[in-house]
Amino acid sequence: MSTPPARFENVLDLLLDAVCLVDVEGRFVYISAACQRIFGYAPEELVGGRMIELVHPDDRARTLDAAAAIMAGTPNPHFENRYVRKDGHVAHIMWSARWSADDGLRIAVARDITALKRAESVQSALLAISEAAHTAADLLELFHDIHVIIGGLLPARNFFVALVDAENDTLSFPYFVDEHDNAPQPIKLDSGSLSARVIRSGTALLLTSSGAGTMCENGNVGAGAPSLDWLGVPLIAQSGTLGALVVQSYSGDTRYTEKDKQLLQFVSAQIAAAIERKQTETRLRHIAEHDALTHLPNRKLFDDRLQAALARARHDHACLAVLYIDLDHFKQINDSLGHAAGDRLLHEVARRISGCVRESDTVGRMGGDEFVVLLTGIKQAAHALLVAEKIRAALQQPCALDAQHASTMASIGIATYPEHGDLGQALVRAADHAMYRAKKLGGNRCWMAMAELVE
Repeated sequence: MSTPPARFENVLDLLLDAVCLVDVEGRFVYISAACQRIFGYAPEELVGGRMIELVHPDDRARTLDAAAAIMAGTPNPHFENRYVRKDGHVAHIMWSARWSADDGLRIAVARDITALKRAESVQSALLAISEAAHTAADLLELFHDIHVIIGGLLPARNFFVALVDAENDTLSFPYFVDEHDNAPQPIKLDSGSLSARVIRSGTALLLTSSGAGTMCENGNVGAGAPSLDWLGVPLIAQSGTLGALVVQSYSGDTRYTEKDKQLLQFVSAQIAAAIERKQTETRLRHIAEHDALTHLPNRKLFDDRLQAALARARHDHACLAVLYIDLDHFKQINDSLGHAAGDRLLHEVARRISGCVRESDTVGRMGGDEFVVLLTGIKQAAHALLVAEKIRAALQQPCALDAQHASTMASIGIATYPEHGDLGQALVRAADHAMYRAKKLGGNRCWMAMAELVE
């Protein structure tokens, strides 16, 4: 039985499943017409070729093991593996196969279950996105989780999220994974970039290039190097369009299709809902932990960071310092220029203090005109005094408030770990006492806490 009789071939060619005959060397002897729909190849392209060469590389070892078991006399009615189609896409196949010893052939029927597998993958992805929205610590972790989930549905080596900043009318790229480029700087929403086009139109966009052409022919991408294929979908939530999710390909081995666009569109609503939820959580957490006027950490967040810094300092036998800052004669500015001017001055004070320290340090507002600074990783107490003097000098520079200029001075108290306390409250109290000492001496000065006065 080298091939089926001609009268049966017409019948076999009517089947939606592909019927295959494979010899002992693993070469196709016969394959029915359905192979073209399933694998993308005409039967004459496959006959004589090795079956294993079509199998997805990750599935080849277990496919050969299954073939060996079938040839040893164990039929397999439900074996699943993946094949690479002629167009490069992956097809999921369920095989029913047995060995015909008389003919020296494996007789197999191949059923394409790609649509079923994709539906299962989509459902799993939707559940995973929902779970990520609850478990991710922040937006960056959520974006990473989404990248992994999307990568399970379609090729996503080059993937980024673009988010709308409605207040500044810009588009930022908080998550950007690309084999050629780093994350671009924010761009204007009217920049004409593809990402902005997707967001402004609210519709998905798939651009492909044939042959060796590049995306340069298709318009200004605005993010990433020119690519062969570019696929973007808008992220539309209840509050509006949040941004866009984009995958792109630089290699002919990965091409995107209308099916990929439909798939990404289908999961985009769940992704947008997850991002909106995390943005809301982040905003509420910011409100709970930051001062409404200056947006600096409030007392609670400052205390949390101080406790964490003290734990690291104890473990590393390192030093840290707390600066307690109180503006001199601030009430006079409030009374003479009004509370609105006073608020603007406090905002400027917060900006100047923050400009005098490192990103790894923390500047907080305790309330009123009192600020605190946490300096970590300092070598000795003298370094804290240098930073305090830098802050004092910055604060006494004139500040423009409407048509008037106001200058403010500050009294700054300094306490260091471990000299002035081992606990957060003790350090803050020591710095506070030192600040009052500076104020009693006339203000506009820095004062180091004295160990013998610390409880």
